[in-house]
Amino acid sequence: MKHLDEYRDPALAHALAAELRAAARHPWTLMEVCGGQTHTILKSGLPALLPPGIELVHGPGCPVCVTSIGLIDTAVELCLRPGVTVTSFGDMMRVPGSRQSLLEARAEGGDARVVYSPLDALKLAQKDPNHEVVFFAVGFETTAPATAMAVWQAAQTGVSNFSLLVAHVLVPPALRAIFAAGRSGVQALLAPGHVCAVTGFEDYEALARDHRLPVVVTGFEPADLLEGILLAVRQLESGRAEVENQYARAVRREGNPQARQVVSDVFEAADREWRGLGVMPGGGLRLRPDFASFDAQNRFKTAGNAHKSPVLCHAGDVLLGRLRPPACPAFGRECSPAHPLGAPMVSSEGACAAYFHYGQ
Repeated sequence: MKHLDEYRDPALAHALAAELRAAARHPWTLMEVCGGQTHTILKSGLPALLPPGIELVHGPGCPVCVTSIGLIDTAVELCLRPGVTVTSFGDMMRVPGSRQSLLEARAEGGDARVVYSPLDALKLAQKDPNHEVVFFAVGFETTAPATAMAVWQAAQTGVSNFSLLVAHVLVPPALRAIFAAGRSGVQALLAPGHVCAVTGFEDYEALARDHRLPVVVTGFEPADLLEGILLAVRQLESGRAEVENQYARAVRREGNPQARQVVSDVFEAADREWRGLGVMPGGGLRLRPDFASFDAQNRFKTAGNAHKSPVLCHAGDVLLGRLRPPACPAFGRECSPAHPLGAPMVSSEGACAAYFHYGQ
């Protein structure tokens, strides 16, 4: 299969691993930012190919995982209201709030539905103008353009029964906050290729410069990640700290200008609570004033109370790379995919789920 099988070629992977062993003369710690990268790393057994001293830790790159408990509680509250349907991606259905998940609320009669796109949610609203449809908008910069387009279309066509519960988060502000707070130990970053396909990587150039961090934009196949690790190690060994683009087949420095424009037209940056990490300055998106009528929290006058994670859940430390999931006392015991305490055990990009399914 073009552009897939060749990036899973075992011979290519072993050749890249040999180059990496030759290049690595010192121990280095790298962070893969995205949970999708973590899943590939573990599923493909890449740690076994790395030379001694090269350590990978996972970062906060799972938007489902960092969605605040308060927003999940709001989504649950809305779906239990008569005449309101809450829609979102499949991962969000099982993420626990302070009391229950959307899936559990649906079992009690709430109207929560899985959609594949915010445009699907808009179509539901168009089919039944007397029924309120809320899209729980989750994701990094990758999914924000589709959400923005759905709102723009709703405004253009006069759909008044469609709204958003906005939980979009932004990667670079969170990374800056983490490293400014003294996140020690990480010496290079593997940046998320899908995010950079939309935004480009100019923001990561400032991060590399300000924190003396090599940054390599990578894809999500085994060969992508091994080559990204190799490029990062070569930078570290030579004392460089710049951005390199391993994922050139999908990412340009300027990203996707059309996607960036539609997001800018509809959204603006805002402070955002990240579950387990606290409030990130400029770490999320909110609707601009011209589109404020599509804000579900304003429309339905929700409380938006803050809640703490369960005491046994160490998701914050996992998302910061301070704790490997198997070292969490609840991992595989009180916390499992069937009965998750935190979002990283639920999401298809969650580090805990990756270790549960594929970890050593």
